[in-house]
Amino acid sequence: MKYITQISRIFVGVLFIISGFIKLNDPLGFSYKLEEYFSAEVLNMEFLIPFALIISVLVVVFEVVLGVFLLIGYKPKFTVYSLLAMIVFFTFLTFYSAYFEKVQDCGCFGDALKLTPWQSFGKDIILLVFILILVAGLKHIKPIFSTLPTTVLALMSFIASLWFGYHVLMHLPAIDFRAYAIGKNIQEGMSTPENAAKPVIEYTYVFNVNGEEQEFVTNGSYPSVDGEFVDVTSKIIDEGYVPPIQDFSIESDEGDLTDEFLNTENLLVIAMYNINKSEADGVAKLKNFTDEAIKKGYKVIGLTSSYIDAQDNVKQDYNLNFDFYLCDEKVIKTIVRSNPGAVLLNKGTVMNKAHWNDLEDFEL
Repeated sequence: MKYITQISRIFVGVLFIISGFIKLNDPLGFSYKLEEYFSAEVLNMEFLIPFALIISVLVVVFEVVLGVFLLIGYKPKFTVYSLLAMIVFFTFLTFYSAYFEKVQDCGCFGDALKLTPWQSFGKDIILLVFILILVAGLKHIKPIFSTLPTTVLALMSFIASLWFGYHVLMHLPAIDFRAYAIGKNIQEGMSTPENAAKPVIEYTYVFNVNGEEQEFVTNGSYPSVDGEFVDVTSKIIDEGYVPPIQDFSIESDEGDLTDEFLNTENLLVIAMYNINKSEADGVAKLKNFTDEAIKKGYKVIGLTSSYIDAQDNVKQDYNLNFDFYLCDEKVIKTIVRSNPGAVLLNKGTVMNKAHWNDLEDFEL
């Protein structure tokens, strides 16, 4: 039991640190996922949505810290039972999402690794088993250092996690796992390669044969059956290749302008997913920043999901010299974790991006 406990200790500790760090690298992204869970369509806990970011930071910091605590053996009883409580909660959440098909991606590993709901549930079941082993072998979990160094390491892990979470919130994620990372091309992210895996769909046809309903399963071809057709249903067995970018578009009253802007050189995009929720200090910086860009020959546009009244108001209030275009809110949130944020495109390739706190350092 002693050796099994130590193996479980290392496995659980490392996995919690990795999972927690990936989410701590992008706490704003994890807060968007929590908002999805709190929505009326999922858990119907909308009163928690305003606190999603705070909860996001606390949860991921706690996740990283518990992983460190487990590895160094700091307060074993508190650590193990906290891990148990956390995994029981997440196991319920992933099962609920998978069974009722509420959330298609749990966000367990942020944008670094996408898991289906049932994969997430399976992962949590495996973790639950390992943590139950830790509960059973609690007496075998000892500190690897004396009291003082162990306490110092525990405190340092907590402070470092808080600092890192604050840093990426005030700037941008240190590691960008998204399809809009610097160097990525949006057109390529939207396209499907010729040799890409095709979706596999199973069709179930129902026919009335001699007064009895019978089912015939095919891959899409119409079955040759001597009977009367009743119904057909389909089930996706394998989605095949799914482009990493699916909903990107730039629209105005003139229509869809996506291709036009994605073929524009030196395009500076000011991303404001919701103008009314944008940071006032950040919006105040846009005037000088965008005017300077226009002087240097850049085409400047704004992307927002807010409608014309909000667009006109912010242009008038801050004397902005560029026009806004419509884009899906979720897409804008994915492009840059800042409201407002700046993204430099060159024929659809992301050349640079910045949080509004860093506009002074943005190279034009």
